[in-house]
Amino acid sequence: MGKKRILFFAYSLLFAIFVSFSFAEITEESPLSIGKTLSSSNGVYELAFLSFNNSLNQYVGIWFKGIIPQVVVWVANREKPVTDPTANLGISSNGTLLLSNGKHGVVWWSTGDIFASKGSRAELTDSGNFVFTDKVSGNTIWQSFEHLGNTLLPTSTMMYNLVTGEKRGLISWKSSTDPSPSDFLVKITPQVPSQGFVMRGSAPYYRTGPWAKTRFTGLPQMDDSYTSPFSIHQDVNGSGYFLYFDRYYKLSRILLTSEGSMKVLRHNGMDWESSYEGPVNSCDIYGACGPFGLCVTSVPPKCKCFKGFVPKSIEEWKRGNWTGGCVRRTELYCHANSTGKDANIFHTVPNVKPPDFYEYANSVDAEECYQNCLHNCSCVAFANIPGIGCLMWSKDLMDTVQFSAGGEVLSVRLAHSELDVNNDKKSIVAITVSLTLFLILGVAAFGIWRFRAAHISKDAWRNDLKTQDVPGLEFFEMNTIQTATDSFSLSNKLGYGGFGSVYKGKLQDGREIAVKRLSSSSEQGKQEFMNEIVLISKLQHRNLVQVLGCCVEGKEKLLIYEYMKNKSLDTFVFDSRKRLEIDWPKRFEIIQGIARGLLYLHRDSRLRVIHRDLKVSNILLDEKMNPKISDFGLARMFQGTQYQDKTRRVVGTLGYMAPEYAWTGVFSEKSDIYSFGVLLLEIISGEKISRFGFGEEGKALLAYVWESWCETRGVNLLDQALADSCHPSEVGRCVQIGLLCVQHKPADRPNTLELLSMLTTTSDLPLPKQPTFAVHTRDDESPSNDSMITVNEVTESVIQGR
Repeated sequence: MGKKRILFFAYSLLFAIFVSFSFAEITEESPLSIGKTLSSSNGVYELAFLSFNNSLNQYVGIWFKGIIPQVVVWVANREKPVTDPTANLGISSNGTLLLSNGKHGVVWWSTGDIFASKGSRAELTDSGNFVFTDKVSGNTIWQSFEHLGNTLLPTSTMMYNLVTGEKRGLISWKSSTDPSPSDFLVKITPQVPSQGFVMRGSAPYYRTGPWAKTRFTGLPQMDDSYTSPFSIHQDVNGSGYFLYFDRYYKLSRILLTSEGSMKVLRHNGMDWESSYEGPVNSCDIYGACGPFGLCVTSVPPKCKCFKGFVPKSIEEWKRGNWTGGCVRRTELYCHANSTGKDANIFHTVPNVKPPDFYEYANSVDAEECYQNCLHNCSCVAFANIPGIGCLMWSKDLMDTVQFSAGGEVLSVRLAHSELDVNNDKKSIVAITVSLTLFLILGVAAFGIWRFRAAHISKDAWRNDLKTQDVPGLEFFEMNTIQTATDSFSLSNKLGYGGFGSVYKGKLQDGREIAVKRLSSSSEQGKQEFMNEIVLISKLQHRNLVQVLGCCVEGKEKLLIYEYMKNKSLDTFVFDSRKRLEIDWPKRFEIIQGIARGLLYLHRDSRLRVIHRDLKVSNILLDEKMNPKISDFGLARMFQGTQYQDKTRRVVGTLGYMAPEYAWTGVFSEKSDIYSFGVLLLEIISGEKISRFGFGEEGKALLAYVWESWCETRGVNLLDQALADSCHPSEVGRCVQIGLLCVQHKPADRPNTLELLSMLTTTSDLPLPKQPTFAVHTRDDESPSNDSMITVNEVTESVIQGR
């Protein structure tokens, strides 16, 4: 009896292993049953039966293999879940791929009236495409990429074909646990140029604006610095397709959520990051302000009429119902040869998302575009857009949005009388008097402002902050912070800098906090203080420190952050004992985490931010040693297509500043990259750039790194206490990346996208040039005309260290 039990157990175990075994293809002889999986050869995708919330309903789906929580990217039987445990996905005797009930042969899903010859097979490709092929001809008979669900994977396409009538788009799930089709659909339109639409049933819900070679004109974040993962191709035969491919990320996707939101998601190795989402506010909803209405993306968003137009219904407009839109105040009198008072004019509106219902006009330049619209009485507006050319509108201007920056310039046709150029002398006198009064009031207001600025109160600070729309900002009372920090006792002091001191505290609800207390002599005044609160509150990323709130009473200015248990990175890297606690693999993870945070600041956040003070002491570490970029007091935000700026007040930390910023005040993404390069080399070497000196000549750190690179490709630069934990090639690659980041010319440095790619792939790297500041001049020598000096020799009267 015992032997029989052992044999039965052995057979059961073998059967279980066989059932759960992952194999490469489905054939007529080898169907896919519940418990089996089909994997792509690169191990990225997996196809099998799945269920949601442990229900009996089974679906055949594809997901990212090994990613937790599970992310399903395609479902075959969306509307017909299988409930029988004997169901299987196989190939029938007549060559059809179908999902059937194993006992009764009921077909739940199939590829339809598509048949293959004997010997057909189905497999999951490395791109996540489930393909059904005829072995005899080698032709693909059916593929999942032509039957999209709610997800678009790289190399899969949305398309249209006017000749065949074929359309392909995304259809949302009803919920995260119900893959059956819902109301929302994503498609590209056949108009020229094409644009993307999210439809809710048959009604437009969200629109991207027309495509302009590398960008959607309705998305202001797609400026000149944006590296687009999208492409649209249209041909003269009436077909077009939209392709998505992000070469910087191994795992990425476009998702249409059950709420109608379209998201571009990328996996950074630990979790999913959103690089784009729409709609995000009420202006993004199609036609929010009706015909000839302009939705302004202020806080909160608001509707207004174009110049020369008035609300169609004043009563509805006052009630906040703007969908009725606007109508002309003065009807047009248009004739091709109209002159003088009868001639029409054009009013230009900047920073707009081009309206819907545009028509492409084959014009040579902006002037010809203007003339074509001027002499066409049915043309109500025109825009000459880079990457497209001339667009004209003959219908109502619908779904027009005005951004704070970016966007296009729209010229709207108006009656000549809207110019108000025929004002009489009384109007001129009235304007003159008004201007005079305005100047007097302005001078008075300036004097009052100067007085109040010198005696600013807590309430005024709070009001200023509230106008900045800082989400979730908590205003703490001074006595609350004093209690939490034991009246700023020395035992709770975490550190000290040019701005003041940082203290540890614990609130009554148990939350641990870090309190940044600005000293009265701090260079960080109201502007920097508010800048830090506003910026860091609006930036949300796992590699950025989170601000909880602030406290302002009298001369006290306090910032309250989440508490970082392991303090700042410099307490480890530059400490002779604690440096051993972070081996090379952990340092490499920290380097990559900082780069991801920097990528978010420069490219992926709604605000494009240049930090300007990136250094080791501004990298904080949480309980799991995850890095978080902190201290945004000196950060600056870029608008629209702006990629650099210039300041007379050069502020930052000596040694970390890029040459162009230190000498001319010009800062950009590339100046942050320089600081990252210095930080990277400090993390590798365990040496601080401001106090490092090597040999009799006292070489600076960058000079020493360059010598190390030339001699051993940087392998010997790593802190020797960590040599046993490293891969020499990985260290050498990081040294090379660090040298590329500290190149003298900004153009020779990688941008942030390229930097992260360098750190996360094994692609070939360009060779660095000798850094400008690597040549050190000793104190007892006079530098020659062609010699360079170190950053540390810049006088602090010019550059304000912190």
